[in-house]
This record gives sequence, structure tokens and C-alpha cells, in this order.
Amino acid sequence: MTDRKRDHIDLAFRSHMENALADKRFYYEPLLSAHPDKELKPFGFLGKQLRTPIWVSSMTGGTEKAAKINLNLARACAQFGMGMGLGSCRSLLDSKAHFDDFDMRSVIGDDLPLYANLGICQIETLIKDKALDKVEAMLQDLRADGLIVHINPMQESLQPEGDILLRSPMETLQEMMEQIKAPIIVKEVGQGMGPKSIEALMKLPLQALEFGAFGGTNFAKIELMRHPEKAGQVLEALSEIGHNADEMLEWANDIYKNNKEVQCKELIISGGITSCLDGYYLMKKSKMPAIYGQASALLKHAQGEYEDLEIYIQSQIKGLQLAEAYLDLR
Repeated sequence: MTDRKRDHIDLAFRSHMENALADKRFYYEPLLSAHPDKELKPFGFLGKQLRTPIWVSSMTGGTEKAAKINLNLARACAQFGMGMGLGSCRSLLDSKAHFDDFDMRSVIGDDLPLYANLGICQIETLIKDKALDKVEAMLQDLRADGLIVHINPMQESLQPEGDILLRSPMETLQEMMEQIKAPIIVKEVGQGMGPKSIEALMKLPLQALEFGAFGGTNFAKIELMRHPEKAGQVLEALSEIGHNADEMLEWANDIYKNNKEVQCKELIISGGITSCLDGYYLMKKSKMPAIYGQASALLKHAQGEYEDLEIYIQSQIKGLQLAEAYLDLR
């Protein structure tokens, strides 16, 4: 206790909040709850039972680092009861050279959601080549619960080696879903979507919509950073167009409330979620069942020793528990 009191004295001035602003998203109610239980309550999502409302948003695959990263992430999902989206599985359509990087079902277990991932450009090409059976074979090989389709026209346009879309993503999605009966999640890759795109997607029988909102990893900007000599001022400005998770959620809530044609009724809120409080706030605001997704934040801790990732997720869970006990939305 003496050491603790000495720490309090030494740190008091450093912790002084002279110019800081309190987080105005919440009321802090310290009198109405005991300290929370050690575990979060299980809940249903994507047709399975989760224990932690954090989604591993699709990141990487087919590189020398991917195997270790995905293994660490899958271990964390199994330990904490989370779901996982694999990085782009494009390389698996024609070769199994990198299959081990993605083969995470035995690690994550059968009871948690594991989704493969392809871009809308690959789906368009497969439809044109009458080769959608490759997707079904890939899902079977991975023992995946379904497929994430990432919508990335801006990224592809800014990528020197990018693919060209010949049809609108909506046309491609609709035709794909007529032929593939696996559960489908649709996401953006860092710029989010406006209300018309959200409404169009929510009318489809998707398993879930993932935001990929502006404010987190922005793959359009990444492409410009890969080739800075080709990034003119106009293109740089285009990479900064987008919609954050808060405004996307407002639109989704309104569509869910007022549009009787809505079929997609689960959300993965991702993009700019830098803390458990960001995730908690948005999940509580959602009118639909929702969890929050992270990509770069998890990636940062998944590249090294597993214990680093474990500690990071444990801290988020503790934060979510304390938020549930003591915070109300304003």
C-alpha cells in the first residue's frame, strides 16, 4: 500500500486533466452497479454464439507474414469467442501454394464464425468466366461459414495494377447470390458507403453488412502511398472522400426503421474504431444486432508474440465490462 500511495503522489501532477475534455458520448454513473463479472455474456451473431463482440476484420494473406498473423488471430478468436474474416483469398482460386496461411478452421474451432474473402472484381471475373464453382470449392476447402465480398472501386482505380469493373457492384452481387447460397457479408475497405449504397445492400439477403468506414485503414490511400510518384493532388483528394462509422450507423438505423424491404439485419461496425469505447458506443446506438471490427489495431499486436495480442484483447474486454456497468449513452 505504501508503494501505491507513493505512486499516487508521483503521478498526480502528470495525470492532471487541465485542458482535457471529457468524453461527452456518455453519462458516467458510478453508484448503480457493482464491479462487473469476469466474463462477457455469450450472444448470437452470424448464426453462431460469440463471447466477445469484436470481429477480426479482413487483413492479409499470401505473404511471408500472413501465416503467423492469421494463426495468432485465430488463436485469439478461439480463446475469447470472437469471429474472424480472412484476408483476400484470391490466391486460392487457382493455387494452394498459400493455403496454409488461410487454413484456420482447426485453430478457431467449429463453433465460431470464419469467413473467406474476395474482392468484387474477382467475383465479376468469375461470373464472366462461368467459374463461380471455384468460390464454392474454396469455401469447402477452408471449411468457411461464408464469404466476405469487399467493394473497392476507388482502391482499384488508384492501384496501378488494379482491376477494372465493367458492371456495377450491385449487379455482380445480385448475380453471384443467385448462384452461390453461402452466407455473404459485404464490406468496404476504408472509405465507407453513402446512404444509397447502404440501402441497396440492406435490401439484399446478406448475412451482415460490414462498414469499413472512413477513419481506419484506407486502402485507397495505401495505394497512393505505394506509388507516391503517381499520386497527383486530385487523386490524393479522392482518397480522402468517405463516410465515418457514426454517420453510416445513423443511415443504417434510419433505413432499418423505415424501409420494409430490409433483409440484412446484422452489422459489423468497422473503420476508425480505436478503442473499446468507440465500439461500445456504436454497438449501443445500433438498432440492429451489431459487433465492432478492428483491422490495423489487431494487426499491430498480432505480428509478434501471441501474449501481446492476448493482453490487448483482454484490456478491451475489461473496458467493455466497465462500460456496460457504469456508462449510459447521452
